[in-house]
Amino acid sequence: MKVDGVFAGGGVKAYAFVGALEVMEERGYEFTRIAGTSAGSIVAALIKAGYTSKELLSLLNELDIEAFKDERMSWLPFQAAKWVHLYFKLGIYKGDALEEWLSCVLKKKGIRTFADLPKDSLRIIASDLSQNRLMVLPDDLPLYGQLPEKFSVARAVRMSCSIPFFFEPVKIYDRTKNGARSYVVDGGILSNFPMWLFMDGRTKKWKRPVIGFQLSPSTEQMPPNDIKNAISLYRALFNTMTKAHDSKYIAADHAKNIVFIPVVDVSATDFEMSDQEKYKLVALGKGQTEMFLKGWRY
Repeated sequence: MKVDGVFAGGGVKAYAFVGALEVMEERGYEFTRIAGTSAGSIVAALIKAGYTSKELLSLLNELDIEAFKDERMSWLPFQAAKWVHLYFKLGIYKGDALEEWLSCVLKKKGIRTFADLPKDSLRIIASDLSQNRLMVLPDDLPLYGQLPEKFSVARAVRMSCSIPFFFEPVKIYDRTKNGARSYVVDGGILSNFPMWLFMDGRTKKWKRPVIGFQLSPSTEQMPPNDIKNAISLYRALFNTMTKAHDSKYIAADHAKNIVFIPVVDVSATDFEMSDQEKYKLVALGKGQTEMFLKGWRY
C-alpha cells in the first residue's frame, strides 16, 4: 500500500524510527512522499535514497555519533573554548561532520542533489531566523534564488538538524537580494512534526493516506511542564514554542494517523548513548508501530 510519511524531530531518539520502518516494510507499506524535521529529515532522506530498515540499522551500528561533535580547533581549554565558539560562531560544534557523513551515505545510493530524487518525494523543514521564515526544502529555495535541482540534499538535512547553540547555524545567501545572508537552524523550532505538509490547500484533504511517526507520547499523555525556576521556565518556553503549533493540528482530528513512540528517558543530544540503549529504541519503535497498524483504518 502506498502512503506518505512524516517523521518528527528528536535527535538521537530517532533510532526508534528504524524499528518503525522495519514493521512498515514487513506489512507491505511503501512511502511515496516523505517529510521530516531535524533527525526525522535524516531518516526521511535515507528512505527516499533507497535505504531499507536493515541497511539503516547496519549504517547506524557502524556510526560513531560522538564524531558529530566536531568542535573547532582552539588553544583554549574546551570548557572555555566552547563559550568563545558559541559567542562568535553561534554554536559549540560546527556541524560539518554530520553533513559529510550524510553526503557520503547518500552518494552510495546515487543521491547528491534534489534532482536525483523523484519530484516532490522529499520535503525537509528548516527555520530561517534572519527572515523569520519556516522553510520547506526544496520548495522554498527559489525564494533565495537557489535552484532546487542543484541543491545538496545533505546540506538541506544539515540545515534541518542544526540544533540552536549546539551546532552552528547554516548560512544561505539570497541571490535575489544581492547575496543577503540568512542564518538557518533546526526546523523543529517552528514545526517539529509537519503533519500538515501534505494536506491539499484547496480541498483540505490528503492525496493518499499519511502516517506520522512522533517521538513522544500522545498529546493527552504529555505531562505538563514542571516550572520551578528560570531554567525550567526557559525549557518550558522552548517546549511550547516547538510543540504548540503542531499539537493543535494533531489534536484536531489527525491523531488517529500517528504512531506515537514515547521516548521519554533519552535526551535529543545524548550522543554518548550505549548500544543497548540504541537497540532499546529500535525495539520500542517496532512495538509501537505494530500496535498502531493493528487498529489503523484509513
